[in-house]
Amino acid sequence: MAVATRHFLRLISIIAASLAVTSAFYLPGVAPTDYRKGDKVDLLVNALSSNQEFLPFDFYYEKFHFCKPQGGAPISQSESLGSILFGDRIFTSPFNLKMLQNENCSVICKSTVPKGDVPFIHDRIRESYSYNWLVDGLPAARAKQDNRSGEIFYSIGFELGKMDRDGNPTLHNHFDIHIEYHEERHDHGEPTYRVVGVLVWPYSKNTSPQNNGTVAKCMENDTPLRLSETQDNEVTYTYTLYWAPSDVMWATRWDNYLHVFDPKIHWFSIINAIVIVLFLTGMVAMILMRALHKDITRYNILDAQEDAQEDFGWKLVHGDVFRPPPQAMLLSVYVGNGTQLILMSGITLAFAVLGFLSPSNRGSLMTVMLMFWVVFSYASGFVSARMYKMFGGECWKQNVGFSAFLLPGALFISLLILNIFLIGETSSGAVPFGTMFALIALWFLVSVPSSFTGSYQGFKRPKIEAPVRTNQIPRQVPEQVWYLRPIPLMLMGGVLPFGSIFIELFFILKSLWYHQVYYVFGFLFLVYLILILTCAEVSILMCYFQLCAEDYNWWWRSFFTSGASAFYMFMYTILYYFTQLEVKSFISTILYFGWSAIMSSIFFVLTGTIGFFSCLVFVRKIYASIKID
Repeated sequence: MAVATRHFLRLISIIAASLAVTSAFYLPGVAPTDYRKGDKVDLLVNALSSNQEFLPFDFYYEKFHFCKPQGGAPISQSESLGSILFGDRIFTSPFNLKMLQNENCSVICKSTVPKGDVPFIHDRIRESYSYNWLVDGLPAARAKQDNRSGEIFYSIGFELGKMDRDGNPTLHNHFDIHIEYHEERHDHGEPTYRVVGVLVWPYSKNTSPQNNGTVAKCMENDTPLRLSETQDNEVTYTYTLYWAPSDVMWATRWDNYLHVFDPKIHWFSIINAIVIVLFLTGMVAMILMRALHKDITRYNILDAQEDAQEDFGWKLVHGDVFRPPPQAMLLSVYVGNGTQLILMSGITLAFAVLGFLSPSNRGSLMTVMLMFWVVFSYASGFVSARMYKMFGGECWKQNVGFSAFLLPGALFISLLILNIFLIGETSSGAVPFGTMFALIALWFLVSVPSSFTGSYQGFKRPKIEAPVRTNQIPRQVPEQVWYLRPIPLMLMGGVLPFGSIFIELFFILKSLWYHQVYYVFGFLFLVYLILILTCAEVSILMCYFQLCAEDYNWWWRSFFTSGASAFYMFMYTILYYFTQLEVKSFISTILYFGWSAIMSSIFFVLTGTIGFFSCLVFVRKIYASIKID
């Protein structure tokens, strides 16, 4: 046991080290853009977002009255499916940036803000909404210092406005833009330049344009811009542009944005999860190598004796342990969809670890997840059909339909309901009709046929036979002690898988609700593997105790034992809401708990499926190892 543990720790350390190195680089996925001196550099604007409210707004939402490009309407930029689902709405802007040409107090435009729209802007300032700009694929950021390490990092986005000393909102209408560039030398011809950093300092300036189109000494104006709610307001938007040389290479330009505040926490998460796995591995090994081995030996010796001995322990229920469970249709569908989720999440994380889902490809993570979800619909139909046939089910048409429509349909209806709330608030986070149609097309034209094909192949295969016969009359289950009853058993079983992932869950929630880039996929992939081991081992452990207590109803119990970790996950999101967020509006609260319920439900199906298959292999193995008369 000690030797096995030592080898296991050595393997984990090697994997962790390799994954940590892997997360330090990324494969950009896009070719660098080379600019020459005087070339136009596009500044694109994205939706405004807030850490306090989950209702993003288009930059050109009519109540903001921001400047629009001269000579035409803003042009929407093509985005990936995942980027749109995450709420990105990217448009061209009125900024006129040219490589290596500095600008001093240039006027963007002069806009009129009606008094009726001022309360809307003030509310967004109080709710800490932020601008989100892009230059050459890099987000505009604020330079901040990590209080722990003292390192400078780039915090994505910058404030729409701020509250003055009197508690009155002031609007930021001047932008001090610093763009960092790296010079690329060539043997022949003039050098080219690449953008490697974008920093913005916003200011509130009550200024007016001069005749030459500039604002003289705008940075010396200390009078903030306060919008009046009793009369219309004239707002002048200005910017200063400064190009700064940098030694940062284009391939590493995201390093300043992808800052780890406390990497020790991630390592603590890994160590915490490994301790849980080692504990469970020791328990399972003790059962398999000692108690279970002795059970099998004793049962077989007693069967070989001439005098018949009465069965006892888990052998006593051999005639009922493979009896089809109640609601076999629903269980088989859950297990099929869970298999689809396991394959999707595992392969997506593998691609992310290899660097293919870099932050430069906006929405690539969600897009790849959707594509793999569609592709692995075949596995959902196949596994569901195989399980349902093993249970002796006869309504194969219903199984085919439920596999293709039950879980995807529930997710789509949930998305549709949350989308209605976003539409009602005129938020840019609402999924457009075209995108919704594309999702429906992927579902019905790709996912459903793939699921049907998998179900057809599954039902064509021969039935999975049980290693022992099932009695015609079910055996009565004796009264169970309190800790082996369904609810206590599930609560005890679910806490360990959750304990292996809750630290990493904190960072995932922070990246989702604080609009940060999550990129430590090396740690996440290792936690995912540990989660699988934890779910498998805790399910086997609880299943063995249950069978020893002569309770053969293990089918659903194995699913709920590890799946109960989703209950703790949802409880944690409630705790996170009250301790980490400052949400004030009712709609944002509905969105938060709606998405939390969806994530917890998906996690329930995924972890439950792991527990189910682990117990299925375990039960078949132990009952195939004993002699049955």
